[in-house]
Amino acid sequence: MAKKIETKTEKIEKEYIIPLREKCRPAPRYKKTNKAIRTIKEFLVRHMKIRDRDLEKIRINNYLNDFMWARGIRNPPHKVKVKAIKEGDIVRVELVDFPEKLRFKKLREEAREQKAKEIGANKKKLAEKPHAEKPTGQEAKPLASSSKSQTKEKTEEKKKEEKEKTETSIESMKQIEKAAAKTAKHQAGGKTKEPKHLQRFALEK
Repeated sequence: MAKKIETKTEKIEKEYIIPLREKCRPAPRYKKTNKAIRTIKEFLVRHMKIRDRDLEKIRINNYLNDFMWARGIRNPPHKVKVKAIKEGDIVRVELVDFPEKLRFKKLREEAREQKAKEIGANKKKLAEKPHAEKPTGQEAKPLASSSKSQTKEKTEEKKKEEKEKTETSIESMKQIEKAAAKTAKHQAGGKTKEPKHLQRFALEK
């Protein structure tokens, strides 16, 4: 039987100041930042001792990428301070000295991540609570009786509210009828509804 040999991956952290000016100078204007990123990868492949010289094993952080592209494709920074973390064959690269814009961006994203974690933890607690607090056997009966009493009280309250509404609506209808009667009296102008000049005209005939 062949035994499995477990190899522990060592975590190596190093900081470098990478010069970019000399390598970017011969590159054409419209490719300078691309060349700068490539020089960072080549520098770390050499100094972090990646044997096969594979540039895809160097993973550049988003903040470092933003810093490199902040001034466009024609004007990359002349040097960069970088923190390289090697785990196995893969090297993760982070920016060390953050400018103000990137620092605020990082703080914002960290706050968002923390909030998302808190919301996830609260959701888990809420999901676990109902399973833990389910009543069983004799404990379930008093809960059922209390729920019945609550429903009775609610129905009684609803009935009272409906009665009050009907009473108020009847009173309001009576008041409206009285007001309508008054206006009709004033508009009539006596026993006959016809105006006076028409009444005289009828008598003359």
